[in-house]
Amino acid sequence: MTSLAESPAALTRTTMLADVTSAAVLGDVRTWVDAAARLLEPETVVWCDGSDGERRTLVAQMVRTGTLLPLDPTLRPGSYLARSDPDDVARVESRTFICPVDEADAGPTNNWREPDAMRAELDGVFAGAMRGRTLYVVPFSMGPVGGPLSQAGVQLTDSPYVVVSMHVMTRVGSQVLDLIEAGAPFVPAVHSVGAPLRTGDTDVPWPCSPTKYIAHFPETREIWSFGSGYGGNALLGKKCFALRIASVMGRDEGWLAEHMLLIRLTSPQGRRYHVAAAFPSACGKTNLAMLVPTLPGWQVETIGDDIAWLRPGPDGSLRAINPEAGFFGVAPGTGEATNPSAIETIRHDTIFTNVALTDEGDVWWEGLTPEPPAHLVDWTGQDWTPASGRPAAHPNSRFTVAAAQCPTIAPDWSDPEGVVLDALVFGGRRATNVPLVAQAESWEHGVFMGATISSERTAAAEGTVGELRRDPFAMMPFCGYDMADHWAHWLRVGARLDREHRPLVFQVNWFRKDDQGRFLWPGFGENSRVLAWMVDQVDRARGRRTDVGAVTSPVGLLPAPGALDTRGLDLDDDALAQLFEVDPGSWSREADLTEEFFATFGDRVPAALHDRLAHLRAAVTPAEA
Repeated sequence: MTSLAESPAALTRTTMLADVTSAAVLGDVRTWVDAAARLLEPETVVWCDGSDGERRTLVAQMVRTGTLLPLDPTLRPGSYLARSDPDDVARVESRTFICPVDEADAGPTNNWREPDAMRAELDGVFAGAMRGRTLYVVPFSMGPVGGPLSQAGVQLTDSPYVVVSMHVMTRVGSQVLDLIEAGAPFVPAVHSVGAPLRTGDTDVPWPCSPTKYIAHFPETREIWSFGSGYGGNALLGKKCFALRIASVMGRDEGWLAEHMLLIRLTSPQGRRYHVAAAFPSACGKTNLAMLVPTLPGWQVETIGDDIAWLRPGPDGSLRAINPEAGFFGVAPGTGEATNPSAIETIRHDTIFTNVALTDEGDVWWEGLTPEPPAHLVDWTGQDWTPASGRPAAHPNSRFTVAAAQCPTIAPDWSDPEGVVLDALVFGGRRATNVPLVAQAESWEHGVFMGATISSERTAAAEGTVGELRRDPFAMMPFCGYDMADHWAHWLRVGARLDREHRPLVFQVNWFRKDDQGRFLWPGFGENSRVLAWMVDQVDRARGRRTDVGAVTSPVGLLPAPGALDTRGLDLDDDALAQLFEVDPGSWSREADLTEEFFATFGDRVPAALHDRLAHLRAAVTPAEA
């Protein structure tokens, strides 16, 4: 194996990548692939058709090379374990770049590189990057093929693991290529593990490079990823396309690409509601997406667990689809007690990456069972026992599985028309201050809630304990342009919606604690009680109920006494009061921190959000005698 720095060709070719970009702009997919092949120099080019036969062939190939280890077919039918290189285990945010022409468009929360300079730098690593390997051409659709809210892409990759994963996570197939060749626009995405092979070189099960780039070019809609074969670095339909590039597309075209789950909630009376919710990591997003309600008669169906595309409909409503076809879930912490639907989803036909292997040929990770097995092979291939003093599974180990396998999946989850949203929810992980649930007083107030999502650092995380970690709209690592412009775009989209059809906006916090550090709210399935109050508020806003459901507070509308169903919970009046306590002094300090955060974005913060901050200050400031 050779590094590209040793290749004379890599030192002399400085325009080949620009040629690929020029071909991409023309929109002719075959011209683009030919240009990319001249740059990448693969041994073979294979056009993928998305068939089951193609998947089986690639899986068998990866079993032979050691990339995939078959699990016991009686315990985990059709499933495999992959172990990545220890240098390639997660998204590499420090090597993720947003490259608009104007640096200001990237904003202060993105890593910006001047696009021509970035292309010249990438040319030096991509030249000859696929020597000795196969270039797979993967035409894929985000959303149902040909749907009105869907978008097409083509990923070039030299990783069969990526091809098989894209089969699961997107709609791959000849149908997509037919659409593109008929003139449909597509997002061009180039990926290489960055490990070219010379004649006689022996390949490794997980090729990758210590040099990594994940670069996005918003104006040309291009994605270039080098050096990693893992997750969002390599499955370019996911965060790279569905959020970073799609958020720019949405800004330019009047829609939204958001880091949101999507669910259907059905009441005991049979009324359906659709809810999209944004949560930063470790805030209960997947658990809510697959919620099993404890309230009798209520049902939650999963439409999406991670990403939603939202588009104003002709009737002034806001419609949403899940653009993905699979789940790329974090394994640790997922168990029967926390998410029984996820456990049922992954019982078969699943690719597990960087989890532990049991002696019986099944998988295990921390949180799967209350007690670990006596012996495992850990994610690095080493023997492991409970006395080893290290995790058996990597903290970011994953499962890749088709959404259709989820027992709570809605029967029409892939309807190309999407669903009409009734509510939007934002949430962080706060031990203090933020109530269990609050309703925004207006769309502008809702955008303010989304813009100020934060979680408090704990002793287990880097940084000062109690310090706020900001993640506006849960999009901090994923917005492809200036975050304050993203807030302004939300305001513009809201202005296009009919007031009668506009979804209500809520903020939740499942994680408030008492003075002894104990969680006040039981969470998990009991969160259905909060969802029930939200949709009751939707009914009130739509004129379907006339009773009083909420009372005003400085931070929004809170449940009126008795409006939140807490029957059967071990929750006394004092704990309930603490869940909704709004302390003026604490919120005054919160307003100061929000003002500091807004200052990060200079004069791009919309005036409406400054107005909401002023409103909050006035509400928590005692009137002078």
